[in-house]
Amino acid sequence: MGRAGAERDDGAHLARRPPRHELADLVPRQSLGALPVTRDADAFTRPYWDAANQGRLLIRRCHAAGCGAAHHYPREFCPRCWSEDVHWERASGRASLYTWSVVHMNDLSPFSGRLPYTAAVVDLAEGPRMMTEVVGCPGFALRVGMDLYVHFRPGGADGTAVPVFRVFRPTV
Repeated sequence: MGRAGAERDDGAHLARRPPRHELADLVPRQSLGALPVTRDADAFTRPYWDAANQGRLLIRRCHAAGCGAAHHYPREFCPRCWSEDVHWERASGRASLYTWSVVHMNDLSPFSGRLPYTAAVVDLAEGPRMMTEVVGCPGFALRVGMDLYVHFRPGGADGTAVPVFRVFRPTV
């Protein structure tokens, strides 16, 4: 006699689920098409993409009393205090590497044409964490905490510049 909740799982529920490759076959590949790198800009995000096209990275900062939190991705409210008193602010473009993964397989356009690429999460100097890509440095040379700076790659799905990061190498 077993104890409550310690019943043995015989895996019968898994037999009802089709194998993973069969699930993929249910989605017609032509419906995937070319996935955009950027979302369609709306009235709210237009300043962000316009600034990117000019080589500037914007973040949002809360101006509510006692808050002052910066955040990225752009939202119409502060994720810390929920205030709607948030404004665009130019970021310094400096960041440090939090984590990364070198992607060797991705059959989705436009990523398939850039393999391998380094997907990364960076800590912006202003505080927010941002998902991005590190370019110009092989994955084996990256280290947590490395100094990075923003660079703008032209050619999002709609021609919009996309912020990516490069390793910072001081000049002497």
